[in-house]
Amino acid sequence: MAGSRLVNVINLGRMGFMSAYSVQKNFVRQMLDTVASGQRVHGQNVLLLVEHNPVYTIGLRDHTYTDTIASQLRTKGAEFYKTDRGGLITFHGPGQLVVYPVLNLHEFEPSMRWYVSTLEKTMIKTCKHFDLEATTTDNVGVWVQDRKIGAIGVHGSRFVTHHGIALNCNTDLAWFKHIVPCGIEGKEVTSLSKELQQPVLIKDTISAFLQSFEREFQCSFSFAYMEDSDLDLITKEQFVPQERKKISVRPQW
Repeated sequence: MAGSRLVNVINLGRMGFMSAYSVQKNFVRQMLDTVASGQRVHGQNVLLLVEHNPVYTIGLRDHTYTDTIASQLRTKGAEFYKTDRGGLITFHGPGQLVVYPVLNLHEFEPSMRWYVSTLEKTMIKTCKHFDLEATTTDNVGVWVQDRKIGAIGVHGSRFVTHHGIALNCNTDLAWFKHIVPCGIEGKEVTSLSKELQQPVLIKDTISAFLQSFEREFQCSFSFAYMEDSDLDLITKEQFVPQERKKISVRPQW
């Protein structure tokens, strides 16, 4: 099954939110065109890794943040955007691993509920790599006791996904004090670094996340579009090998 679920891993590095969103949308449009045509093109799924500049984003159903509040948040040094994902307000910024899977769920499981649950399991397994016990609760996301360490906000159209997850590595948690993260009152936000009481950088987390994603989604990866410097972040031998020449569709962005 893994061999038929090929996912291209692309590291965008440090990038503003809207620039990364534009990359996502280009991949989404390509995939939706393929779905509409009835074609099956092996290798169109992508996993975008990114670290954002400070930004607050809200989801489709969040109407609590007025233009005045948005302006106040911008004075803190962050951008502010309304998005087409699910969920309420959250923060993205330096020290946080953000992952945007653009997947055709018809190749996996055509269920958004399954998709969100599998993303949660992926983050839980990533935390377990660091001997940190994380769980799910009645609230979406991943938690260490009652402290949120990983957020999820996704969008799906014809079972083509975008937006994704954010895992706090060594994020400055003070950014979250200006908002009610994900609209959940009385809950703390935490990070791998805070819980382990030692620095855990994004680069320390990528390989563990990819291993967890590969297992939970039962897929295989191509690193054909990773820079050599990016490949130092992962141990390729831990993943199902894919020849570069076997990829039939080169991503365009």
